[in-house]
Amino acid sequence: MGPGPFCGTLRTVQTRRLTASLAVGLVALAGVAGCRTDPGVAAYVGDEELTVGELQTAVDTRLEDPALAEAATGREEEFTRLVLNRLVQAELYDRFAQRYGVTVDDGDVRARIDELLAGEDPEAVYAQAAAQGVARADVVETVRQQLLRQRVAESQGLAPGLSEQELRAAYEEQAPSLAQVRLGYVNVPDQAAADAAVAALQADPGAYPAIAAQFPGDTTLPEVTTRAPDQVPAPLADVVASAAPNSATSLTVPDLPGVLVVFVGEPAVPGFEEVRPELEESARAGADAAAQQLVADVTADIDVTVNPRFGVIEDGSIVPADGGVVDILEEAGGTAPAAAGD
Repeated sequence: MGPGPFCGTLRTVQTRRLTASLAVGLVALAGVAGCRTDPGVAAYVGDEELTVGELQTAVDTRLEDPALAEAATGREEEFTRLVLNRLVQAELYDRFAQRYGVTVDDGDVRARIDELLAGEDPEAVYAQAAAQGVARADVVETVRQQLLRQRVAESQGLAPGLSEQELRAAYEEQAPSLAQVRLGYVNVPDQAAADAAVAALQADPGAYPAIAAQFPGDTTLPEVTTRAPDQVPAPLADVVASAAPNSATSLTVPDLPGVLVVFVGEPAVPGFEEVRPELEESARAGADAAAQQLVADVTADIDVTVNPRFGVIEDGSIVPADGGVVDILEEAGGTAPAAAGD
């Protein structure tokens, strides 16, 4: 079938779980007014110092990725603030881990990344993240933080639902909503051919492959396929939702020549092991929400001061300062090193 709105609905859009996880669990920075204005320090996190040199190295290292450099072009100052924000986040999570005595090693992070990738090409996912201004190092750090929250939640009894018994109970409860559609459609030239195909399928659902083979094309599925209800092409959604199992019907679709014969088979319910990853993710999400509050409690008492050369803390993030930056630093007794983009 040629390009068109129906064609687009036939494509399965896969959610990038790894990059989506970057938006979860961010710490709101709690700024503090003060006189810590050493021009060689980009930010103070409690008693720790993030130096301008460390920040510049972090920026330069990330910009070695051509895709990331392209994404940051024309937004160098914004990118520098973003990197600084992430470095501060990492320091705060170190304090969180220390408070609860948990650790996460590189092997744990790699295993979790593999799980989140779910078979996707890692380089393709990292390239997609880079195009959005997210470096590989930031992906790794975000996953580390996610695992820290998970382990703290488990240590504090805030992670119910992950035992075998609890997962199976959740599966039994959710099984009716997990049913998937068994769907086939054949594009035939006219209504007479459609009527004949519908009658044949009503008499013998197993005849679908033979009927489909008579009318090959972009809008004919050679075999009945299994898909989630939300993956049914929009023009077919109402017909599929109201169809009885092992039934066929015909309809015309705008911009599609001929007639479409739609076959709906017996619903397919995925087995427990097939949906276990989703059940585990759901249980982890509840634990993660509880752990995020613990992160907030720990970091609320940690003073974060940002060198005004790079911005100020506003609404929990580092944003541009409102002028007077250079003068402030010069009054502190030095000339501020140039940030990326200056």
